[in-house]
Amino acid sequence: MNTVTVSSKFQVVIPKEIRENIGLRVGATMGIITYGGRIELVPIQPMQSLKGIFKGINTEIKREDDRV
Repeated sequence: MNTVTVSSKFQVVIPKEIRENIGLRVGATMGIITYGGRIELVPIQPMQSLKGIFKGINTEIKREDDRV
């Protein structure tokens, strides 16, 4: 487990190992969520970066005759 220290300005530095592991870059936007005394930082990916994420997925859906 990595630890960080909160500065007098309530800032923290995300350890290099974590940044590299999730591909965090300078200027990235992050969402912050509090949950039961815990803080979670979630990188917000631009929609363009998600293009092609489901390439090759089967889009065939069997539907009932009245739903075609």
